[in-house]
Amino acid sequence: MLCSGWTGNWVSRGFFFTARFYFCCISLFKTMATECEAWLNANPVEADDLSDSFLSGDEERGVVRKVDNEINGNWIAAPTSSIHEARVKAKAKRRLRKNSSRDSGRGDSLSDNGDSTRGPLVPPTSPKGKLLDRRSRMGKGRGLPKKGGAGGKGVWGPPGEVYDLEEVDVKDPNYDEDQENCVYETVVLPLDEKDFEKTVTPIVQEYFEHGDTSEVAELLAELNLGHMRSGVPMLAVSLALEAKASHRELTSRLLSDLCGRVLSLRDVETAFHKLLRELPDLVLDTPGAPQLVGQFIARAVRDEILSKSYIESYKGKVDCEHARAALDRATVLLKMSRGGLRIDNLWGSGGGQRPVTQLIKEVNLLLKEYLLSGDVVEAERCLRELEVPHFHHEFVYEAIVMVLESKGDKIFKMVLQLLKFLWESSVITVDQMRRGYQRVYMEIAEINIDVPCAYAVLEQFVEKSFSAGIIDKRMRDLCPSRGRKRFVSEGDGGRLKLESY
Repeated sequence: MLCSGWTGNWVSRGFFFTARFYFCCISLFKTMATECEAWLNANPVEADDLSDSFLSGDEERGVVRKVDNEINGNWIAAPTSSIHEARVKAKAKRRLRKNSSRDSGRGDSLSDNGDSTRGPLVPPTSPKGKLLDRRSRMGKGRGLPKKGGAGGKGVWGPPGEVYDLEEVDVKDPNYDEDQENCVYETVVLPLDEKDFEKTVTPIVQEYFEHGDTSEVAELLAELNLGHMRSGVPMLAVSLALEAKASHRELTSRLLSDLCGRVLSLRDVETAFHKLLRELPDLVLDTPGAPQLVGQFIARAVRDEILSKSYIESYKGKVDCEHARAALDRATVLLKMSRGGLRIDNLWGSGGGQRPVTQLIKEVNLLLKEYLLSGDVVEAERCLRELEVPHFHHEFVYEAIVMVLESKGDKIFKMVLQLLKFLWESSVITVDQMRRGYQRVYMEIAEINIDVPCAYAVLEQFVEKSFSAGIIDKRMRDLCPSRGRKRFVSEGDGGRLKLESY
């Protein structure tokens, strides 16, 4: 009973205190509202000034300076005109900052009394136009490119800027007085024996194809031959021993042109010294190496890249029979040159490098030698040594012309036998054989002027060639023919029948 009464007394007291607290808060709020209303009535403010935007630092300082004035804890009302003027100026500054960068082209400006006036509207640019725009995105500045157009990744400066040479700092601890007078050059390491053979061999082999000695000299000048300089003539001669006669002629020309430009006279002498010592090994691959090396020595003496006393210096000092044979061959050739032998044409010259008139003379000489000897194998060998497979049609043409100009059947049968042998051995190709016959067909009219029976002899030779399988039926049918002149009839007035070819 006591407990319940005591508890109820406390509950009633708590409710009383809570209600009294609420009444005090309500009365306080009413008093504050009454004071604010009285102040607003005394200081009227425009609706735009009651915006939710934050006050700037200058505005806050201005308001505090004008309003925050108190004396003995009592507020003193500031002048209404000063507060209104500060708010208007702060608002104008906020608008100016906001529109200075983004709306710089739209014509916003401020009037004298602080009001914002709007000029003619400018349509805003599309977002795509700003993709490669280098102006600032920070909303500040005048819209000009950053760093005057010299900023950004991969840009080394503004257009037209010229960089001066960097001056050497004398006070640099790493400074060297001699570094300003340095000359930098590309250093090429000298070739050793293995690299020399791998590098020079393709150069010589390509020279056998184009025959340009100047190109070989330029390629060798780019290499640092060093002590392997004397190996160039030795390598070239070694490759020429296993090649054709035209390649040997090219090798002799190469040695003559390189001497004085890339090689010296001593290098050439050293190269031939090594060749004479290695002749026993060269004979294993090329049995005629001693005679060929002797011819190279004679040609070198004739071209004045070897001294005339070079051969005499070996007298009585040679034990190798192959070296002795080479020196004897060179001595004989030099003695024959005094009697009229031209060592310049010792090797002959390549087919493609000789003039056409010279080739025609050699073809006629070959045919005459064959008609005297009748040896088809020797004629084949001589034709191969000419090294002019593209000129074999001239050989066929000259052979047929000899048949047309000859008398009797001996030359007729020998030329037919020779052409059949060369056709079966594939020395003369189908195209070259056909071109030779076609040339005779085209010039038979002129040949007939000097040889009246040329048409008849040509028809017989073409028919025999077709029977031997040298030409085909189509080439046989193309052979021109000439009919005999006769009267058409007894009373035609002497008219002649037209010639048919």
